[in-house]
Amino acid sequence: MLVFTSYFTHAQLTGAGYKIYDSKLKKEVSIDDITGNVPAGQVLIFGEQHDDSIGHVLEKAIFEKLHQRFGGDLVLTMEMFERDIQPVIDEYLADIISEKNFRKEARSWNNYDDYRPLVEFAKTNKLKVIAANAPARYTNLVTRKGLKALDILSKDVKKNYIAPLPVDTLTGIYYEKFLEAMGGHTTPGMHLYQSQNFWDATMSYSVNQAMKQNKSATVFQVNGRFHSDNHSGLGERLRLVYKKNVTTISCFSAEDFSNPGWSQYAPLADYIILTKPVVKEQQ
Repeated sequence: MLVFTSYFTHAQLTGAGYKIYDSKLKKEVSIDDITGNVPAGQVLIFGEQHDDSIGHVLEKAIFEKLHQRFGGDLVLTMEMFERDIQPVIDEYLADIISEKNFRKEARSWNNYDDYRPLVEFAKTNKLKVIAANAPARYTNLVTRKGLKALDILSKDVKKNYIAPLPVDTLTGIYYEKFLEAMGGHTTPGMHLYQSQNFWDATMSYSVNQAMKQNKSATVFQVNGRFHSDNHSGLGERLRLVYKKNVTTISCFSAEDFSNPGWSQYAPLADYIILTKPVVKEQQ
C-alpha cells in the first residue's frame, strides 16, 4: 500500500496518471485552472468512479487548493454520508468522539479510506463536512413502493432527513442514462428511477441548506459521476430548483488515456479528468 500511496502522490504532483480537459476551451488544462476559475459562492461537483484511486487523490488535491482560495468559507458535501448521521460527523470534527466510533456510527462506506483524507483535511482546517445523502432506508422505501410512500413518514423525518416533497422525476438525458445503465429495461412503476431522483433531490437540498447556513460558502460536492454527468441529476436540480451556479467534473479511468477522444467526453461535464487505467488495475 505504501508503494501505491507514493505513486499516487507523485501522479498528483506531475499529472503522470491523469489528464484534464476543459470542455469549453477545448484544451487540456491543470488542476490550478479548475480551482482558479471557480467563483466564490459556487458549487463545484466532482463526479467520481468510486474505485478510482487516482481520482480520490485528485479530490484531495482540488479540495486543498480550494481551501487556499476560500479558507473557512469552503464546505465539503458528500454522497458518502447520510443526513441522519450529521451529528456524528460534527462530533468527530470537533474531536469529541474517536475515529473508531465515527467510522462505525457514521455507517462509513467499505472504501472509507479513500475519503478519509478529505475528512481529515476538513477536521484539521475546521471546515464543515455535510452528509448530503438520504438515509438508505428511505431510498429503499422508494425503490420498493415509489415516491408516494414517502408521504407516510413523520414530520420530523421529512423536515430533517429528506428533500422537500413532492420530488419531481427528471426527463431527457438523465432518463436516457438510467435506461442505458439498466440495459434498456425499467422496473415496474419505475420505482428504481424514482429512488434515483429522490437520491439526487436530497443531495441537492443538502447542498442548498449548507449554502443557506453560510452565505459566503463555496461548496465542493463529491458523488458518483452518474449523479452529475451530462450536467444532469444533482447539478440540474441545483440550477433549476435552487438557482445555483454549478461547475462539474467527470473523472474516470479511460482505455484511450494515451490519445483521448476528448470530443466524445466533452458533453459529460465542464472538466473531464481521465485517469490511467493501468494504475487503477494495480491497486
